[in-house]
Amino acid sequence: MPPTTTPRSFQVTFDYRCPFARNAHEHVLAGLADGADWEVEFVPLSLAQMHRGEEDTPVWDEPETDSGLWALQAGIAVRDQHPERFVEVHRALFAIRHDQALHLDATNVHAALSELLGDAAAGEIAESIEAGEVLATVRKEHETAVAGPGAWGVPTFITGDDRAMFVRLMDRNPSDTAEARAHGRQTIERILDLVDWTDLNELKATRIPK
Repeated sequence: MPPTTTPRSFQVTFDYRCPFARNAHEHVLAGLADGADWEVEFVPLSLAQMHRGEEDTPVWDEPETDSGLWALQAGIAVRDQHPERFVEVHRALFAIRHDQALHLDATNVHAALSELLGDAAAGEIAESIEAGEVLATVRKEHETAVAGPGAWGVPTFITGDDRAMFVRLMDRNPSDTAEARAHGRQTIERILDLVDWTDLNELKATRIPK
């Protein structure tokens, strides 16, 4: 019998406002589409909360002050309630901000959900957000990522034993060709190898290639 392999497990944080999160997540999704043997957990990390000081009111206590938090909750609601549709919704929510140049507010996000999932499902997601159910999940996962592996930005890749690394990829991977899927898999595998390399503490380019 051929030897069995253990799926490579990792978490990756996101906030739909960040273009570098969009870039990295496109590669993750491409790699998954290529058949990569990964177990991926998509973890919300609120940039609004990360930018608040210790004396400031947590964004969780006044979510209406941060429109981007609605999109983050919508993504998590789809992840948990409609996992089979998460990939396309995940891409669409990034597109609202970075392709369409629109605000990630309830109106624009709800319109995207209605188009992709239908009015009924979009309405159910909105109700769960308004009830505070999804916000509690986002807060818990955000705080766990910060307190455990020490995530402070998006995207952060987290592997076993709370080994974590913040990554900035310069190239996108929006297409669905065989070449793009293979490129996504290769890119993420290279990142995971660096995350797992315990002798590596910091790696940063001195200038951005033109």
